[in-house]
Amino acid sequence: MNQRTEPTAPTTAQETSPAPPETPDPPSRLAVLGLLLGIILATLDGTIVGTALPTIVGDLGGLGHFSWVVTAYLLTAAVSTPIWGKIGDLYGRKGSYLTSITVFLVGSVLCGLAQNMEQLIAFRALQGLGAGGLFVGAMSLMGTLLTPAQAGRSQSMIGVMLPVAMIGGPLLGGFLTDHLDWRWVFYVNVPVGAVALLLVGLLVRLRGERSTARIDCAGAALLTAGILALTLLGTWGGTTYDWLSPQIGGLALLAAASLAAFARVERRAPEPVVPPRLFRDRNFTLAQVLTFLAGAAMMGAASYLPQYMQFVRGMSSTESGLLLLPLMLGMMGAQLYIGRAVGKGGGYRAYPIAGGAVATVGALALLTVDVGTATAVPSALTFVLGAGLGCLMQPSLLITMNSAELRDMGAASGTNALLRTIGGSLGVAVLGSVYTGRLTDTLTEHLGRNGDRLAGGELTPALLNDLPEPARDAFRAGVTGGLHGVMTGTAVLCVLALATAWLIREVPLRTEREPAVPAD
Repeated sequence: MNQRTEPTAPTTAQETSPAPPETPDPPSRLAVLGLLLGIILATLDGTIVGTALPTIVGDLGGLGHFSWVVTAYLLTAAVSTPIWGKIGDLYGRKGSYLTSITVFLVGSVLCGLAQNMEQLIAFRALQGLGAGGLFVGAMSLMGTLLTPAQAGRSQSMIGVMLPVAMIGGPLLGGFLTDHLDWRWVFYVNVPVGAVALLLVGLLVRLRGERSTARIDCAGAALLTAGILALTLLGTWGGTTYDWLSPQIGGLALLAAASLAAFARVERRAPEPVVPPRLFRDRNFTLAQVLTFLAGAAMMGAASYLPQYMQFVRGMSSTESGLLLLPLMLGMMGAQLYIGRAVGKGGGYRAYPIAGGAVATVGALALLTVDVGTATAVPSALTFVLGAGLGCLMQPSLLITMNSAELRDMGAASGTNALLRTIGGSLGVAVLGSVYTGRLTDTLTEHLGRNGDRLAGGELTPALLNDLPEPARDAFRAGVTGGLHGVMTGTAVLCVLALATAWLIREVPLRTEREPAVPAD
Protein backbone atom coordinates (compact mmCIF):
# COMPACT_ATOMS: atom_id res chain seq x y z
CA MET A 1 0.00 0.00 0.00
CA ASN A 2 1.14 3.57 -0.58
CA GLN A 3 2.31 5.28 2.59
CA ARG A 4 1.08 8.86 2.46
CA THR A 5 2.27 11.55 4.83
CA GLU A 6 -0.35 13.74 6.43
CA PRO A 7 -0.60 17.15 4.75
CA THR A 8 1.50 19.88 6.29
CA ALA A 9 1.44 23.63 5.93
CA PRO A 10 3.48 25.01 3.02
CA THR A 11 6.90 26.36 3.91
CA THR A 12 9.10 28.97 2.30
CA ALA A 13 10.96 27.62 -0.74
CA GLN A 14 14.66 26.94 -0.20
CA GLU A 15 17.43 26.84 -2.76
CA THR A 16 17.11 23.10 -3.31
CA SER A 17 13.42 22.66 -2.52
CA PRO A 18 10.67 22.13 -5.07
CA ALA A 19 7.88 24.61 -5.52
CA PRO A 20 5.27 24.61 -2.77
CA PRO A 21 2.08 22.90 -3.86
CA GLU A 22 0.02 24.80 -6.37
CA THR A 23 -3.51 25.13 -5.04
CA PRO A 24 -5.99 24.40 -7.82
CA ASP A 25 -9.39 25.86 -8.42
CA PRO A 26 -11.83 23.20 -9.72
CA PRO A 27 -11.53 23.21 -13.53
CA SER A 28 -14.36 23.79 -15.96
CA ARG A 29 -15.04 21.46 -18.87
CA LEU A 30 -13.63 24.03 -21.26
CA ALA A 31 -10.39 24.10 -19.27
CA VAL A 32 -10.12 20.32 -19.51
CA LEU A 33 -10.81 20.62 -23.25
CA GLY A 34 -7.85 22.99 -23.55
CA LEU A 35 -5.63 20.35 -21.95
CA LEU A 36 -6.96 17.62 -24.23
CA LEU A 37 -6.31 19.76 -27.31
CA GLY A 38 -2.61 19.85 -26.44
CA ILE A 39 -2.53 16.05 -26.37
CA ILE A 40 -4.28 15.94 -29.75
CA LEU A 41 -1.61 18.23 -31.21
CA ALA A 42 1.30 16.22 -29.83
CA THR A 43 0.00 12.82 -30.93
CA LEU A 44 -1.44 13.85 -34.29
CA ASP A 45 1.70 15.58 -35.50
CA GLY A 46 3.74 12.44 -34.96
CA THR A 47 1.72 10.64 -37.67
CA ILE A 48 0.13 13.28 -39.92
CA VAL A 49 3.32 14.03 -41.85
CA GLY A 50 3.85 10.47 -43.13
CA THR A 51 1.41 10.58 -46.05
CA ALA A 52 2.61 14.05 -47.07
CA LEU A 53 6.32 13.12 -47.20
CA PRO A 54 6.42 11.94 -50.84
CA THR A 55 4.90 15.28 -51.95
CA ILE A 56 7.22 17.23 -49.63
CA VAL A 57 10.29 15.48 -51.06
CA GLY A 58 9.06 16.13 -54.58
CA ASP A 59 8.70 19.83 -53.79
CA LEU A 60 11.79 20.45 -51.64
CA GLY A 61 14.11 17.68 -52.87
CA GLY A 62 16.55 15.98 -50.49
CA LEU A 63 15.44 12.37 -50.82
CA GLY A 64 18.50 11.28 -48.83
CA HIS A 65 17.18 13.16 -45.77
CA PHE A 66 13.68 11.75 -46.13
CA SER A 67 13.53 9.80 -42.85
CA TRP A 68 14.97 12.63 -40.76
CA VAL A 69 11.79 14.69 -41.17
CA VAL A 70 10.12 12.18 -38.84
CA THR A 71 13.18 11.16 -36.80
CA ALA A 72 14.13 14.75 -35.83
CA TYR A 73 10.64 15.32 -34.41
CA LEU A 74 10.58 12.04 -32.45
CA LEU A 75 14.08 12.56 -31.08
CA THR A 76 13.53 16.03 -29.63
CA ALA A 77 10.03 15.14 -28.38
CA ALA A 78 11.34 12.09 -26.50
CA VAL A 79 14.35 13.91 -25.08
CA SER A 80 12.41 16.94 -23.85
CA THR A 81 9.42 15.10 -22.34
CA PRO A 82 10.83 14.39 -18.84
CA ILE A 83 12.61 17.75 -18.75
CA TRP A 84 9.37 19.65 -19.40
CA GLY A 85 7.75 17.63 -16.63
CA LYS A 86 10.41 18.57 -14.12
CA ILE A 87 10.37 22.24 -15.17
CA GLY A 88 6.63 22.26 -14.49
CA ASP A 89 7.12 20.72 -11.05
CA LEU A 90 9.74 23.32 -10.12
CA TYR A 91 8.56 26.54 -11.76
CA GLY A 92 4.84 26.12 -12.45
CA ARG A 93 2.90 23.58 -14.53
CA LYS A 94 0.58 26.05 -16.23
CA GLY A 95 3.41 28.29 -17.41
CA SER A 96 5.42 25.28 -18.60
CA TYR A 97 2.45 23.95 -20.57
CA LEU A 98 1.67 27.30 -22.22
CA THR A 99 5.35 27.73 -23.14
CA SER A 100 5.49 24.29 -24.75
CA ILE A 101 2.39 25.06 -26.86
CA THR A 102 3.99 28.33 -27.99
CA VAL A 103 7.24 26.60 -29.00
CA PHE A 104 5.25 23.93 -30.83
CA LEU A 105 3.21 26.50 -32.78
CA VAL A 106 6.29 28.53 -33.73
CA GLY A 107 7.92 25.33 -35.01
CA SER A 108 4.74 24.43 -36.94
CA VAL A 109 4.61 27.79 -38.73
CA LEU A 110 8.32 27.61 -39.59
CA CYS A 111 7.86 24.07 -40.96
CA GLY A 112 5.13 25.37 -43.26
CA LEU A 113 7.45 28.14 -44.46
CA ALA A 114 10.49 25.86 -45.04
CA GLN A 115 12.17 26.28 -48.43
CA ASN A 116 14.46 23.24 -48.40
CA MET A 117 14.78 19.90 -46.63
CA GLU A 118 17.50 21.09 -44.23
CA GLN A 119 15.26 23.90 -42.97
CA LEU A 120 12.33 21.53 -42.61
CA ILE A 121 14.36 19.07 -40.52
CA ALA A 122 15.63 21.86 -38.24
CA PHE A 123 12.13 23.28 -37.76
CA ARG A 124 10.71 19.79 -37.14
CA ALA A 125 13.27 19.42 -34.34
CA LEU A 126 12.02 22.71 -32.84
CA GLN A 127 8.43 21.54 -33.21
CA GLY A 128 9.28 18.26 -31.44
CA LEU A 129 10.92 20.22 -28.62
CA GLY A 130 7.58 21.89 -27.94
CA ALA A 131 5.62 18.69 -28.47
CA GLY A 132 7.54 17.02 -25.64
CA GLY A 133 5.82 19.34 -23.17
CA LEU A 134 2.28 19.01 -24.53
CA PHE A 135 1.37 15.54 -23.30
CA VAL A 136 3.27 15.71 -20.03
CA GLY A 137 1.99 19.24 -19.36
CA ALA A 138 -1.63 18.26 -19.88
CA MET A 139 -1.27 15.11 -17.77
CA SER A 140 0.48 16.87 -14.86
CA LEU A 141 -2.09 19.69 -14.84
CA MET A 142 -4.90 17.16 -14.92
CA GLY A 143 -3.27 15.31 -12.04
CA THR A 144 -3.11 18.59 -10.10
CA LEU A 145 -6.62 19.83 -10.90
CA LEU A 146 -8.40 16.48 -10.52
CA THR A 147 -7.99 13.62 -8.09
CA PRO A 148 -7.31 10.19 -9.65
CA ALA A 149 -10.85 9.16 -8.74
CA GLN A 150 -12.24 12.18 -10.63
CA ALA A 151 -9.81 11.98 -13.53
CA GLY A 152 -10.91 8.58 -14.80
CA ARG A 153 -13.19 9.91 -17.53
CA SER A 154 -10.80 12.64 -18.61
CA GLN A 155 -7.89 10.21 -18.77
CA SER A 156 -10.03 7.75 -20.72
CA MET A 157 -10.47 10.51 -23.31
CA ILE A 158 -6.68 10.77 -23.49
CA GLY A 159 -6.53 7.04 -24.14
CA VAL A 160 -9.11 7.44 -26.90
CA MET A 161 -7.12 10.21 -28.58
CA LEU A 162 -3.93 8.20 -28.87
CA PRO A 163 -5.27 5.54 -31.28
CA VAL A 164 -7.46 8.09 -33.09
CA ALA A 165 -4.43 10.26 -33.84
CA MET A 166 -2.28 7.21 -34.61
CA ILE A 167 -4.64 6.01 -37.32
CA GLY A 168 -6.45 9.25 -38.22
CA GLY A 169 -3.25 11.26 -38.64
CA PRO A 170 -2.20 9.67 -41.94
CA LEU A 171 -5.75 10.04 -43.30
CA LEU A 172 -5.89 13.75 -42.43
CA GLY A 173 -2.38 14.30 -43.79
CA GLY A 174 -3.33 12.72 -47.10
CA PHE A 175 -6.54 14.77 -47.32
CA LEU A 176 -4.80 18.10 -46.65
CA THR A 177 -2.01 17.30 -49.11
CA ASP A 178 -4.41 16.25 -51.87
CA HIS A 179 -6.95 19.04 -51.50
CA LEU A 180 -4.94 22.01 -50.20
CA ASP A 181 -1.14 21.93 -49.95
CA TRP A 182 1.38 19.92 -47.92
CA ARG A 183 2.18 23.04 -45.90
CA TRP A 184 -1.30 22.88 -44.37
CA VAL A 185 -0.21 19.70 -42.61
CA PHE A 186 1.71 22.10 -40.34
CA TYR A 187 -0.51 25.19 -40.53
CA VAL A 188 -3.54 23.22 -39.26
CA ASN A 189 -1.89 23.14 -35.83
CA VAL A 190 -2.14 26.91 -35.42
CA PRO A 191 -5.90 27.36 -34.85
CA VAL A 192 -6.09 24.28 -32.60
CA GLY A 193 -3.09 25.44 -30.57
CA ALA A 194 -4.46 28.97 -30.31
CA VAL A 195 -7.73 27.65 -28.83
CA ALA A 196 -5.75 25.53 -26.34
CA LEU A 197 -3.66 28.57 -25.31
CA LEU A 198 -6.79 30.67 -24.83
CA LEU A 199 -8.72 28.08 -22.82
CA VAL A 200 -5.85 27.10 -20.53
CA GLY A 201 -4.56 30.65 -20.13
CA LEU A 202 -7.94 32.05 -19.09
CA LEU A 203 -9.65 29.15 -17.34
CA VAL A 204 -6.95 27.15 -15.52
CA ARG A 205 -6.07 28.81 -12.21
CA LEU A 206 -3.27 27.61 -9.95
CA ARG A 207 -2.14 29.59 -6.92
CA GLY A 208 1.30 28.88 -5.51
CA GLU A 209 4.84 30.15 -5.10
CA ARG A 210 7.67 29.35 -7.47
CA SER A 211 10.87 27.54 -6.54
CA THR A 212 14.38 28.95 -6.83
CA ALA A 213 15.82 25.44 -7.17
CA ARG A 214 17.82 24.64 -10.29
CA ILE A 215 17.02 21.79 -12.62
CA ASP A 216 19.41 18.83 -12.61
CA CYS A 217 21.50 19.70 -15.70
CA ALA A 218 23.86 16.71 -15.39
CA GLY A 219 20.94 14.30 -15.14
CA ALA A 220 19.16 15.99 -18.06
CA ALA A 221 22.31 15.71 -20.23
CA LEU A 222 22.82 12.00 -19.43
CA LEU A 223 19.14 11.22 -19.98
CA THR A 224 19.25 13.09 -23.30
CA ALA A 225 22.27 11.06 -24.43
CA GLY A 226 20.62 7.80 -23.43
CA ILE A 227 17.31 8.59 -25.14
CA LEU A 228 19.06 9.80 -28.30
CA ALA A 229 21.06 6.57 -28.48
CA LEU A 230 17.97 4.41 -27.87
CA THR A 231 15.88 6.30 -30.45
CA LEU A 232 18.61 6.10 -33.09
CA LEU A 233 19.10 2.43 -32.29
CA GLY A 234 15.39 1.83 -32.83
CA THR A 235 15.38 3.91 -36.02
CA TRP A 236 18.54 2.51 -37.65
CA GLY A 237 18.61 -1.04 -36.31
CA GLY A 238 17.85 -3.63 -38.99
CA THR A 239 17.34 -0.95 -41.68
CA THR A 240 20.17 1.55 -42.11
CA TYR A 241 22.60 -0.73 -40.23
CA ASP A 242 22.57 -4.43 -39.42
CA TRP A 243 21.69 -5.31 -35.80
CA LEU A 244 25.19 -6.77 -35.30
CA SER A 245 27.02 -3.83 -36.93
CA PRO A 246 29.57 -1.73 -34.98
CA GLN A 247 27.29 1.32 -35.30
CA ILE A 248 24.35 -0.38 -33.57
CA GLY A 249 26.67 -1.94 -30.99
CA GLY A 250 28.14 1.48 -30.24
CA LEU A 251 24.68 3.01 -29.82
CA ALA A 252 23.64 0.20 -27.48
CA LEU A 253 26.80 0.70 -25.41
CA LEU A 254 26.27 4.48 -25.29
CA ALA A 255 22.64 4.04 -24.22
CA ALA A 256 23.53 1.57 -21.46
CA ALA A 257 26.42 3.69 -20.14
CA SER A 258 24.43 6.95 -20.22
CA LEU A 259 21.39 5.52 -18.47
CA ALA A 260 23.53 3.78 -15.82
CA ALA A 261 25.32 7.05 -15.11
CA PHE A 262 21.96 8.86 -15.10
CA ALA A 263 20.65 6.51 -12.40
CA ARG A 264 23.68 7.22 -10.20
CA VAL A 265 23.42 10.99 -10.68
CA GLU A 266 19.69 11.04 -9.90
CA ARG A 267 20.22 9.39 -6.51
CA ARG A 268 22.43 12.31 -5.43
CA ALA A 269 20.77 15.27 -7.17
CA PRO A 270 18.74 17.68 -4.94
CA GLU A 271 16.04 17.93 -7.63
CA PRO A 272 16.39 14.97 -10.02
CA VAL A 273 14.69 15.01 -13.43
CA VAL A 274 13.18 11.58 -12.69
CA PRO A 275 13.03 11.29 -8.88
CA PRO A 276 14.12 7.80 -7.75
CA ARG A 277 11.51 8.04 -4.97
CA LEU A 278 8.84 7.48 -7.62
CA PHE A 279 10.09 3.95 -8.22
CA ARG A 280 9.95 3.06 -4.53
CA ASP A 281 6.22 2.72 -5.10
CA ARG A 282 5.60 -0.78 -6.41
CA ASN A 283 2.50 0.12 -8.40
CA PHE A 284 4.21 3.08 -10.08
CA THR A 285 7.08 0.88 -11.30
CA LEU A 286 4.70 -1.80 -12.57
CA ALA A 287 2.59 0.83 -14.36
CA GLN A 288 5.67 2.04 -16.26
CA VAL A 289 6.49 -1.53 -17.32
CA LEU A 290 2.90 -1.93 -18.57
CA THR A 291 3.16 1.35 -20.48
CA PHE A 292 6.40 0.26 -22.16
CA LEU A 293 5.03 -3.17 -23.18
CA ALA A 294 1.65 -1.82 -24.36
CA GLY A 295 3.35 0.93 -26.39
CA ALA A 296 5.61 -1.61 -28.10
CA ALA A 297 2.69 -3.93 -28.90
CA MET A 298 0.43 -1.14 -30.19
CA MET A 299 3.03 0.46 -32.45
CA GLY A 300 4.21 -2.89 -33.79
CA ALA A 301 0.69 -3.96 -34.75
CA ALA A 302 -0.28 -0.55 -36.18
CA SER A 303 2.90 -0.39 -38.28
CA TYR A 304 2.88 -3.82 -39.92
CA LEU A 305 -0.78 -4.75 -40.30
CA PRO A 306 -1.13 -2.16 -43.13
CA GLN A 307 1.69 -3.96 -44.99
CA TYR A 308 -0.46 -7.08 -45.14
CA MET A 309 -3.56 -5.11 -46.14
CA GLN A 310 -1.77 -3.37 -49.02
CA PHE A 311 0.55 -6.04 -50.41
CA VAL A 312 -1.56 -9.15 -49.83
CA ARG A 313 -5.15 -7.86 -49.94
CA GLY A 314 -4.47 -5.13 -52.54
CA MET A 315 -5.84 -2.23 -50.48
CA SER A 316 -4.77 1.40 -50.98
CA SER A 317 -3.04 3.37 -48.23
CA THR A 318 -6.30 5.03 -47.22
CA GLU A 319 -8.23 1.76 -47.32
CA SER A 320 -5.64 -0.03 -45.21
CA GLY A 321 -5.93 2.74 -42.62
CA LEU A 322 -9.70 2.41 -42.56
CA LEU A 323 -9.41 -1.36 -42.12
CA LEU A 324 -7.56 -0.70 -38.86
CA LEU A 325 -10.58 1.14 -37.46
CA PRO A 326 -11.63 -1.93 -35.41
CA LEU A 327 -8.25 -1.80 -33.65
CA MET A 328 -8.88 1.84 -32.78
CA LEU A 329 -12.50 1.21 -31.76
CA GLY A 330 -11.47 -1.64 -29.50
CA MET A 331 -8.98 0.58 -27.70
CA MET A 332 -11.44 3.47 -27.49
CA GLY A 333 -14.27 1.34 -26.13
CA ALA A 334 -12.13 -0.32 -23.48
CA GLN A 335 -10.63 2.93 -22.25
CA LEU A 336 -13.95 4.79 -22.13
CA TYR A 337 -15.55 1.94 -20.20
CA ILE A 338 -12.69 1.71 -17.71
CA GLY A 339 -12.65 5.47 -17.19
CA ARG A 340 -16.35 5.52 -16.38
CA ALA A 341 -16.24 2.40 -14.20
CA VAL A 342 -13.29 3.61 -12.13
CA GLY A 343 -14.82 7.09 -11.89
CA LYS A 344 -17.86 5.53 -10.22
CA GLY A 345 -15.72 3.93 -7.55
CA GLY A 346 -14.81 0.62 -9.17
CA GLY A 347 -11.47 -1.12 -8.79
CA TYR A 348 -8.82 -1.15 -11.50
CA ARG A 349 -6.53 -4.15 -10.87
CA ALA A 350 -8.67 -6.61 -12.85
CA TYR A 351 -8.52 -4.55 -16.06
CA PRO A 352 -4.82 -4.87 -16.93
CA ILE A 353 -4.97 -8.58 -16.08
CA ALA A 354 -7.90 -9.03 -18.44
CA GLY A 355 -6.20 -6.76 -20.98
CA GLY A 356 -3.05 -8.86 -21.08
CA ALA A 357 -5.09 -12.03 -21.62
CA VAL A 358 -7.39 -10.52 -24.27
CA ALA A 359 -4.52 -8.87 -26.17
CA THR A 360 -2.62 -12.18 -26.21
CA VAL A 361 -5.66 -13.94 -27.65
CA GLY A 362 -6.08 -11.19 -30.25
CA ALA A 363 -2.44 -11.42 -31.37
CA LEU A 364 -2.56 -15.22 -31.58
CA ALA A 365 -5.84 -15.06 -33.51
CA LEU A 366 -4.09 -13.02 -36.22
CA LEU A 367 -1.72 -15.97 -36.76
CA THR A 368 -4.64 -17.70 -38.52
CA VAL A 369 -4.57 -15.07 -41.28
CA ASP A 370 -3.23 -16.39 -44.58
CA VAL A 371 -2.77 -15.17 -48.15
CA GLY A 372 -6.29 -16.22 -49.09
CA THR A 373 -8.07 -14.95 -45.97
CA ALA A 374 -10.97 -12.59 -46.66
CA THR A 375 -10.09 -8.95 -45.95
CA ALA A 376 -12.84 -8.54 -43.35
CA VAL A 377 -11.41 -11.28 -41.12
CA PRO A 378 -8.04 -9.70 -40.13
CA SER A 379 -9.76 -6.31 -39.89
CA ALA A 380 -12.30 -7.70 -37.41
CA LEU A 381 -9.67 -9.60 -35.42
CA THR A 382 -7.80 -6.38 -34.71
CA PHE A 383 -10.75 -5.35 -32.52
CA VAL A 384 -9.83 -8.05 -29.98
CA LEU A 385 -6.20 -6.92 -29.90
CA GLY A 386 -7.26 -3.28 -29.56
CA ALA A 387 -9.63 -4.00 -26.68
CA GLY A 388 -6.88 -5.81 -24.80
CA LEU A 389 -4.37 -3.01 -25.36
CA GLY A 390 -6.93 -0.44 -24.18
CA CYS A 391 -7.36 -2.40 -20.93
CA LEU A 392 -3.58 -2.20 -20.43
CA MET A 393 -3.04 1.47 -21.27
CA GLN A 394 -5.86 3.15 -19.34
CA PRO A 395 -5.11 1.62 -15.91
CA SER A 396 -1.41 2.39 -16.31
CA LEU A 397 -2.27 6.10 -16.57
CA LEU A 398 -4.52 5.96 -13.52
CA ILE A 399 -1.96 4.06 -11.45
CA THR A 400 0.79 6.50 -12.44
CA MET A 401 -1.25 9.50 -11.31
CA ASN A 402 -2.40 7.81 -8.11
CA SER A 403 1.06 6.59 -7.10
CA ALA A 404 2.86 9.94 -7.41
CA GLU A 405 2.74 12.76 -4.90
CA LEU A 406 1.50 16.04 -6.30
CA ARG A 407 4.99 17.59 -6.10
CA ASP A 408 6.17 14.93 -8.61
CA MET A 409 3.13 14.93 -10.91
CA GLY A 410 5.05 16.43 -13.85
CA ALA A 411 7.98 14.04 -13.46
CA ALA A 412 5.61 11.08 -13.16
CA SER A 413 3.68 12.10 -16.30
CA GLY A 414 6.92 12.67 -18.18
CA THR A 415 8.27 9.27 -17.20
CA ASN A 416 5.05 7.57 -18.34
CA ALA A 417 5.03 9.39 -21.69
CA LEU A 418 8.75 8.74 -22.20
CA LEU A 419 8.45 4.98 -21.62
CA ARG A 420 5.49 4.74 -24.00
CA THR A 421 7.52 6.55 -26.68
CA ILE A 422 10.61 4.41 -26.18
CA GLY A 423 8.49 1.25 -26.05
CA GLY A 424 6.81 2.15 -29.33
CA SER A 425 10.11 3.01 -31.02
CA LEU A 426 11.90 -0.15 -29.92
CA GLY A 427 8.81 -2.25 -30.57
CA VAL A 428 8.63 -1.11 -34.19
CA ALA A 429 12.39 -1.66 -34.61
CA VAL A 430 12.59 -5.14 -33.08
CA LEU A 431 9.34 -6.43 -34.59
CA GLY A 432 10.35 -4.85 -37.90
CA SER A 433 13.55 -6.87 -37.83
CA VAL A 434 11.48 -10.02 -37.32
CA TYR A 435 9.18 -8.99 -40.19
CA THR A 436 12.08 -8.33 -42.57
CA GLY A 437 13.80 -11.57 -41.62
CA ARG A 438 10.70 -13.69 -42.27
CA LEU A 439 10.03 -11.88 -45.56
CA THR A 440 13.61 -12.32 -46.77
CA ASP A 441 13.71 -15.99 -45.83
CA THR A 442 10.49 -16.73 -47.72
CA LEU A 443 11.57 -14.84 -50.84
CA THR A 444 14.99 -16.48 -50.87
CA GLU A 445 13.40 -19.90 -50.48
CA HIS A 446 11.07 -19.36 -53.44
CA LEU A 447 13.11 -17.11 -55.75
CA GLY A 448 16.76 -17.62 -54.80
CA ARG A 449 18.99 -14.57 -55.34
CA ASN A 450 16.15 -12.58 -56.92
CA GLY A 451 14.40 -12.71 -53.57
CA ASP A 452 17.07 -10.56 -51.94
CA ARG A 453 16.37 -7.74 -54.40
CA LEU A 454 12.62 -7.86 -53.74
CA ALA A 455 13.21 -7.74 -49.99
CA GLY A 456 15.23 -4.53 -50.27
CA GLY A 457 12.25 -2.34 -49.32
CA GLU A 458 11.80 -0.47 -52.64
CA LEU A 459 8.83 -2.48 -53.89
CA THR A 460 5.48 -0.66 -53.68
CA PRO A 461 2.00 -2.23 -53.91
CA ALA A 462 1.60 -0.67 -57.39
CA LEU A 463 4.89 -2.15 -58.63
CA LEU A 464 3.99 -5.54 -57.21
CA ASN A 465 1.26 -5.96 -59.81
CA ASP A 466 3.86 -5.61 -62.59
CA LEU A 467 5.86 -8.62 -61.39
CA PRO A 468 5.44 -12.15 -62.82
CA GLU A 469 2.85 -14.23 -60.99
CA PRO A 470 5.39 -16.51 -59.19
CA ALA A 471 7.17 -13.45 -57.79
CA ARG A 472 3.88 -11.89 -56.70
CA ASP A 473 2.80 -15.07 -54.93
CA ALA A 474 6.17 -15.43 -53.21
CA PHE A 475 6.13 -11.84 -52.02
CA ARG A 476 2.60 -12.12 -50.65
CA ALA A 477 3.55 -15.31 -48.83
CA GLY A 478 6.61 -13.51 -47.42
CA VAL A 479 4.55 -10.55 -46.18
CA THR A 480 2.10 -12.97 -44.54
CA GLY A 481 4.97 -14.81 -42.87
CA GLY A 482 6.39 -11.49 -41.71
CA LEU A 483 3.03 -10.55 -40.19
CA HIS A 484 2.95 -13.88 -38.35
CA GLY A 485 6.38 -13.10 -36.91
CA VAL A 486 5.20 -9.67 -35.75
CA MET A 487 2.06 -11.13 -34.14
CA THR A 488 4.10 -13.80 -32.38
CA GLY A 489 6.33 -11.07 -30.94
CA THR A 490 3.24 -9.04 -30.00
CA ALA A 491 1.78 -12.05 -28.18
CA VAL A 492 5.01 -12.42 -26.20
CA LEU A 493 4.81 -8.74 -25.18
CA CYS A 494 1.20 -9.20 -24.10
CA VAL A 495 2.05 -12.28 -22.01
CA LEU A 496 4.75 -10.25 -20.26
CA ALA A 497 2.17 -7.51 -19.65
CA LEU A 498 -0.22 -10.10 -18.18
CA ALA A 499 2.50 -11.34 -15.80
CA THR A 500 3.28 -7.76 -14.77
CA ALA A 501 -0.40 -6.95 -14.17
CA TRP A 502 -0.74 -9.84 -11.70
CA LEU A 503 1.76 -8.07 -9.41
CA ILE A 504 -0.29 -4.85 -9.15
CA ARG A 505 -1.93 -4.15 -5.80
CA GLU A 506 -5.35 -2.53 -5.51
CA VAL A 507 -4.50 0.79 -3.82
CA PRO A 508 -7.56 3.06 -3.35
CA LEU A 509 -7.57 6.11 -5.60
CA ARG A 510 -7.17 9.51 -3.96
CA THR A 511 -10.46 11.31 -3.54
CA GLU A 512 -9.11 14.69 -2.39
CA ARG A 513 -6.69 17.18 -3.95
CA GLU A 514 -4.28 16.85 -1.01
CA PRO A 515 -1.20 19.10 -0.97
CA ALA A 516 2.14 17.65 -1.87
CA VAL A 517 4.44 16.21 0.75
CA PRO A 518 7.33 18.60 1.62
CA ALA A 519 10.75 17.92 0.14
CA ASP A 520 12.86 15.18 1.68
